[in-house]
Amino acid sequence: MTSPIEPSVRPSPLSWTTRLRAFGVHIFTALGAGIALIALLEAVREHWAAMFAWLGVALLIDAIDGPIARRLDVGQVLPNWSGDTLDLVVDFTTYVFVPAYAITASGLLIPLTTPLLGFAIAVSGALYFSDRRMKTDDNHFRGFPTLWNGAAFYLFLLKPAPAVGSAILALLVVLTFVPFNVVHPVRTGRFRKFNLVLISLWAALCVAAIVLNFEVSIGVKIALCVVAVYILFSDLVVRTFNRKSA
Repeated sequence: MTSPIEPSVRPSPLSWTTRLRAFGVHIFTALGAGIALIALLEAVREHWAAMFAWLGVALLIDAIDGPIARRLDVGQVLPNWSGDTLDLVVDFTTYVFVPAYAITASGLLIPLTTPLLGFAIAVSGALYFSDRRMKTDDNHFRGFPTLWNGAAFYLFLLKPAPAVGSAILALLVVLTFVPFNVVHPVRTGRFRKFNLVLISLWAALCVAAIVLNFEVSIGVKIALCVVAVYILFSDLVVRTFNRKSA
């Protein structure tokens, strides 16, 4: 006896409110591109603190749009829209392109090297964003993670001698392609609670520096530098120590 053929079960169509909420997340992410334009306009006017303030807003959007997208399952609700691609496009403008302009126009570097460094930052940043290995399985970045907004911030904060600033930026371009791991302060599992507290303190100090147009005490500058060194090199130190103690 043949068994009756059961009708195929089709998933119920998603409601328009579900799709609207999901697309709202994409719009929220895309706001970063508009904010990048405003930041660039401020940079052209040499309103550097205002530029960094807008880049800070873009950084905040980048920090919270991912968790919202995952919570609303945006990738499944809107499969024809790539949130990953959108995020990369916006991040390139806010993390690389606008800061590259600010660094080039800052007047804080050796004049002969300035256009070359700006060119190298833009090109290396584009290559980094196209590298599928830019993040490890344990949510570390591989190489210097093109945090040129941060590099530009420290350049304006510390105002080092032009030769020193130029050398450090050139080193960071090289480190983009060096396979060492850099902590993602939000998503890396190791020391996550400590990292979150540290990055919150760093954000508060950055806001204070921007509000005060970088006229902050040496103590604030030292604290900001310590956090930067920790983010870039703490994983390298931990892994080296673990290998020696094994």
